[in-house]
Amino acid sequence: MFKIAILGCENSHAHTFLALLKNGRHPDVEVIGIYSDEEQPPKRLQSEFGVPIMKSYDELVGKVDGIMITARHGDNHYKYAKPYLASGIPMFIDKPITCNGAEAVEFMREAKKHGVRLSGGSTCKYSLSVLEIAEQYKNGDFGDLLGAHICAPLELPNIYGGFYFYAQHLVQMVTAIFGNTIESVCADFRDPSASALMRCKDVSVTASYIGNCWNYFVGVYGSKLCRSEQCKASPDSSNMEFDDFYDLLTGKEMKESYDSFIYPVFVLDALVRSNESRQWEPINVIPV
Repeated sequence: MFKIAILGCENSHAHTFLALLKNGRHPDVEVIGIYSDEEQPPKRLQSEFGVPIMKSYDELVGKVDGIMITARHGDNHYKYAKPYLASGIPMFIDKPITCNGAEAVEFMREAKKHGVRLSGGSTCKYSLSVLEIAEQYKNGDFGDLLGAHICAPLELPNIYGGFYFYAQHLVQMVTAIFGNTIESVCADFRDPSASALMRCKDVSVTASYIGNCWNYFVGVYGSKLCRSEQCKASPDSSNMEFDDFYDLLTGKEMKESYDSFIYPVFVLDALVRSNESRQWEPINVIPV
């Protein structure tokens, strides 16, 4: 039996993962503790799923085989992970990985030092539309790329890290399709929305963050094929997300490198810098 804890259970992800386990997926996984800085979320989950509430986020150090960090505020992700890093246990880290690149690099260097294997990020990379379009791009089905458009929600203002709170979803839709090839960005934030241009290796992507509009769209336009559609979560998106973490629990390797895992954070940093400078900003990746 694998014993895990869920740290930061304010959003829907903790509920989704607990329901998944309750419904019988991975019966060899047991959640022995949940934690939140907020009082009500863990009480609701305890009432529904009977899981123990932790008094502090570090009380299960040395007592679990893995942790899932799903805090709404990205500033809590590295903070919650720190006490467990020396244990070398696998970790799921929700989006955004952190709210700044320097912290992301420190986080990954510590994880690498202790052999901590990671999964997580945005669930949107498991969307059926994204997966299919990524495969079509890989196979060259679009021909010469003429343009691309990605639309995703944004929630501004908020108390969970501002722009960083929701913005990784759109970035990972782009990287899931075109890889970590964003070279520079130009952004304009106009609360509650934001827009940007992203120069990728093969195509320029128009990125639209629509405030408080909970829809996702993806469009890729080429000389041989054009595809544009509403991008919905795959029926198995959350299952696939948890399965990746379960693979780590059972000893399998990470699906991506530490550098790749935090690449979206550098894109978010560049978008924030561009909005402030009103200029194109490069993606300043710092190798782990």
